[in-house]
Formats: sequence, C-alpha cells, structure tokens
Amino acid sequence: LLAGSIATLLLTTSRKNKTQDADAPQTSRNDAAQLSTQTMPDEIRSEMLSRNSLYFESSNGMPNITNSCVLVVGLGGVGSHTAHMLARSGVKYLRLVDFDQVTLSSLNRHAVATLKDVGLPKVTVLCNHLRQICPDESRLILDPVVKMYTGDRERDGTMMDPPDGVKQWDLVIDAIDDVPTKAHLISYCAKLDIRVISCMGAAGKSDPTRVHISDLRSASRDPLATAVRQRLRMLAKKEAKESGEKITNGSGVSNGGWISCVDDDSKLAVVFSSEKVVAKLADITDEQKEEGMHNFGAVDNMRVRVLPVVGTMPAIMGQALAAMALCELGGKPFSPVGAERVGRNIRHKLYQHLRTREKKLQDKLTPTLKEGSENYTTSGTYIGAIQIDPDDVEYLMAELWKNKCAVSGSRLGTVLELYRWDMTKPATPNNLVLMSAKSAQKFEKDFEKLGDGRKGVDDECRARVEKRLRMCVLDAEDE
Repeated sequence: LLAGSIATLLLTTSRKNKTQDADAPQTSRNDAAQLSTQTMPDEIRSEMLSRNSLYFESSNGMPNITNSCVLVVGLGGVGSHTAHMLARSGVKYLRLVDFDQVTLSSLNRHAVATLKDVGLPKVTVLCNHLRQICPDESRLILDPVVKMYTGDRERDGTMMDPPDGVKQWDLVIDAIDDVPTKAHLISYCAKLDIRVISCMGAAGKSDPTRVHISDLRSASRDPLATAVRQRLRMLAKKEAKESGEKITNGSGVSNGGWISCVDDDSKLAVVFSSEKVVAKLADITDEQKEEGMHNFGAVDNMRVRVLPVVGTMPAIMGQALAAMALCELGGKPFSPVGAERVGRNIRHKLYQHLRTREKKLQDKLTPTLKEGSENYTTSGTYIGAIQIDPDDVEYLMAELWKNKCAVSGSRLGTVLELYRWDMTKPATPNNLVLMSAKSAQKFEKDFEKLGDGRKGVDDECRARVEKRLRMCVLDAEDE
C-alpha cells in the first residue's frame, strides 16, 4: 500500500512538472518554478516523519511539532539550514523572512541554493526547495516574506504578527548577522515573552568542537555576541531613562524586565563558537576607498566589508538551532553543556562542603525527629545522607546551572556552593541549587528565620529555579 502511494505521488508530480516545463518560457531564467501542490497520503507523511516520531515517542511530542508555528528571520548560511531541517522534521507553519538574493558567493554555505538560483530571492529559492520535500500545503504552510526586518512597525508591517487564529509564535529563530536589527528582534520578542533561539557569529571560525549553546552573557570570544549585549543594554538603558526605572542591581546582573533575557537561556538561548576568530575581514579595496564605502552596501547602514566564512560553520550552527528548536517543540528539551569547564579539585571541594554541611544539620536536628521517623523533624525538615556522588557535581554545575548562581546570576570567579532547595526533601540532584556565597548566606538566614529559605527569593526567580530543577535528567533513564 505504501509503495503504491509513493509511486502514485511521484508519477503525478512528475507529470505536472513536465507539463509546467513545456509551457514555461525558455528565456525566464529568474522565474522560480512553482511545484504544483497536492494532498499527501497519511501513510507517506507518517513514514517521512517516522524516525522523528520514534525519537519524540516518550514525550508524545510529534503532534506539537506538526502543529507548530515558527518564524525564521535571516535565510543565509545559518538560517537556510535551520529552516530546511525544521521543514523536513514536520513543522507545520514556517514564515521565512529575508530581503537578500542568492549570490555566487552564497553558494559555499547556503543549504539549498544552486548556480541557477543566483539572482533570486533567498526566500523564494528556499520555499521552492521545501515545497518539493512536502508538496502538501495543508501539512507544510510556507509564508515567504521578501523584505528586510528593521524593528520599525510601520516599515515591517505585519511581518512579526503570528498567523491568523494563532495567539503567538511557538518559536522565533534569529539568524540575522546585523547588530542593530538583531538587537531589535531580540528585544521585541523579550518584551512579548516570545521564545527566541539566536545564532551569533560564524565567520572567521572553523572548529566544530567549540560550538556551544548558552545564555547571551555566557557567549565568550564572540564579537557579535559582545556587540549585541552592548546594543541590548543601550536599548534597555534608554527605555529605563524614559520610564524612570532601574534595570540592574549593584552587581550589574539583570534585575527583571525584558533585559533579563541576557542572563536567562529559557527566554533567549544563543548558539555561538568560543573559538578565537582566526581570519580577518577582507581588506577595503582601492575602488571602495575612492568611491566611498557607502556606495557598496546591499542596503543602507548594512555591513560592507566581506566576512571570511568556511561553509561548514554556518551549517553546523544552523543545525544546532534546529536541533534545539525541535527538541523544545517536541517536549524533549536538552540542557546544553556550558563552554566553561570546572576542574576536578573544585568539583570535589563542592561535594565535600555539601556533605559536611548536611552532616552538621543532621547532628543539630536529630533531637527534633518525629517519633518513629528516621529522617523527618517535627518541623518537616528532612535530614539524612546526601544522595549524589562526586561525578554528579559536574553535571549539576556545568549542565544544569551553567556554572553560575541560580539566584543572582553570579559566575565563576565568585565562590559557588551547592545547597538544598526544598529542605523537606533529601539532597538529590533535582533538589540541589548552585549559589554564590552571598546568596547562600541569605538563603540560610531565611531558613532559620522563616522556616524555608525559598520564602526570601522573589517569585520570578523561584519559578525560574524550579523550572530548571525539573529539567534535571540524572536518574531519569527509566522515565
């Protein structure tokens, strides 16, 4: 049955394409051939997505993917690979935004463009290719926008509006390589609480082992990430000055408001390379100097100098964006390993400090145990041996808490320790939080004073910490 359905679909498509080719003017090199759309049988679509369905079977996430709406802004070397894989993986609605055309130099990194596509809009080229993968418009809805995103509502029109009948985008993919527009897109989404996955710089780099996913502040050795952070902070300061609000505390860590996305990878996750840039921008030519640099940009206020790019790096970073997007849409998110590594001695020290602290608490509270209980005091506090081993510490520090204080956002360079979050439960991996000495001291005082250290943490921070704890995958193999 499946083989017959496939043969019928291919034969029908082939006949329609031949008819179109015969009728098409031979001189229209830049006219994109439009593949006739048709209904795809359920058994074919099911088989196309069968491997993905198996992966997301435990989370029952495939229906979420095949009903999702994703906006991709920027369809160059990074964004074209991301959009390509999202379409192949079953995402239902893709709005694809880019103002640029395919050039000869695009061909070393674009996901689908060929020589015959040179001169055509990148949006058109990508849509034509994706439609060949899934000709059924009810299963893959492509919404092409051949226009530049500017951050100006009047100029952008309805570009950022979700599809009719949809409250908000499930995800926005930022693959823009221009700092001002990139910052505008991130700030726009942060203000509306839209999840963003953003790509930083791929130019001048080549080492795939240095690619990471993190929050924006953690993106190191990345000039684009640095420039975007500065631009976002400038935008936030300008808005704060106009409204009279304070956007940071004394330590410089984001303190609420949309600018907190810089430190919160649940709002804004970024793909970046920690490799040092090893190739410089192309030199300015004599012609550019003579006629003026402003005469050589594709559009006003955009980068003019040519970036050196090994085509593999944008592809890898684009695929990383797609992987994270699909896993989040499918209800099976992963916790990326941070770029910073922690030495064995530090991990061992944290483990010993936690064990010693919990042993002292046990000795102190043992006289208050409930009658007939070995672990619970009359106040409900759990006492007992910690339920992790030294190897778990690396996962907790690097993967779960990204080597920074869960409460204040302070990073390596300050003293960090593991503390039990809910004192009515044992010290298991999904109940241990990394805190700076200052935050931990306040947490312990609040425990003594209020009976629960969490009561001294603001609601937004508490919700963020507990969401992170639920992502802990240690001891989850049997789930």
